[in-house]
Amino acid sequence: MWFGKRLGERVQIVQKLIINGPCGVKGETYIQGAKNSVLPILAATILVKGESIIKNCPDILDVHTSLEILNYLGCKTNFTNFTITVNSENISKHDIPEFLMRKMRSSIIFLGALISRTGHAKLTLPGGCELGPRPIDMHISSLRQLGVFIEESHGEINCKIKRKLVGTNITLTFPSVGTTENIMLAAASCAGQTIINNAAREPEIVDLAAFMNKLGAKIYGAGGNQIIIDGSQKFTQTEHTIIPDRIVATTLMATAAATGSSIILKKIDPSLLYSSISIFEEAGCYIQIIDKNILKITSPEKLQSVKKIRTMPYPGFPTDNQAPVMAMLATAYGTSIFVETIFESRFKHICELSRLGAKIKTEGNVAIVEGTSKLSGANVKATDLRGAAALLVAGLAAEGQTTISDLEHFLRGYEWNKIQPILSSNVKYL
Repeated sequence: MWFGKRLGERVQIVQKLIINGPCGVKGETYIQGAKNSVLPILAATILVKGESIIKNCPDILDVHTSLEILNYLGCKTNFTNFTITVNSENISKHDIPEFLMRKMRSSIIFLGALISRTGHAKLTLPGGCELGPRPIDMHISSLRQLGVFIEESHGEINCKIKRKLVGTNITLTFPSVGTTENIMLAAASCAGQTIINNAAREPEIVDLAAFMNKLGAKIYGAGGNQIIIDGSQKFTQTEHTIIPDRIVATTLMATAAATGSSIILKKIDPSLLYSSISIFEEAGCYIQIIDKNILKITSPEKLQSVKKIRTMPYPGFPTDNQAPVMAMLATAYGTSIFVETIFESRFKHICELSRLGAKIKTEGNVAIVEGTSKLSGANVKATDLRGAAALLVAGLAAEGQTTISDLEHFLRGYEWNKIQPILSSNVKYL
């Protein structure tokens, strides 16, 4: 059963998920390729006048949106058996229509790649999850430092290279993942050397650099707070395998923890999960690492609260994990505190969790979660990608029927066919 679409097929979106709980999870499943890695890598395929083969790609809506963008630009794409082939020999356009930009926030990542390949990019402000202001000021400022002439008007961004891109020293005021990626993509074809100070350190940045270096870019230091890019004009076709999705892994661990269950996750990289594993262990879960790429989590009957969780740039606790872990701790014994430092509006799921009986109070960027003895089923609505994941976690733990609507948010980042194997027959879709 597939919720999204494959290329050339009609869209089939399931609108509701019905859970008759409480129902635990069991068995084993494979972790999909990382959403936050594959999207910038797909954008990077624009750099080469040839074919790129990307393996372990998640079959999710955001990936299909990226393929729509690539096809619009003139690429030829194929998505079969979790492998994407992109032939970008004949890029014929440099603009991205507004309706495609509005489908996902990550669409802004095409900015640096288009400038690098065509010397021109025209697009509108991106859409996707409404998580409060995610200004692209740093993207614009950084590209201007590289020599890009940028005009902004009524939500439209028009970028041109008047002479040529020239490498420079760029210091970010915040280690923004998207800005770091856009600089890497644009600077790859610059004349001279570009240095990014206070760069994002996320594993997905490392994965992007690995792919770009296979293409022929010269990128050093990815994973540290300083990245060096020596400009190159020689890009060749290659193939690459996407890293496992650490956010999906944490979400599935949360389903087990919230329901007193035990599951096995395969094709996983535990080294990407240290900040999350420590939270689960503090809550009373038992984590086993088997054969380096297999993780088993066993939850106690009752979770313990976690004193404080503060979202931080990598290697800190990811903001993307905040919502599903909060849903998990809504049933814990005691009080847990969350401090959200990345996005202003990432507590939208709290209202929906409250409908299920969660006891959560907020004050500014702080959420205080008072564990309750039980959650109760209700009709709830997904408001964003990770908020939707939180509702799945809570719905599995709740007594009675929970109906989750607006599943498009969930399917933007979660591959249902890899989640379904651990769910019981009490989880149905309409």
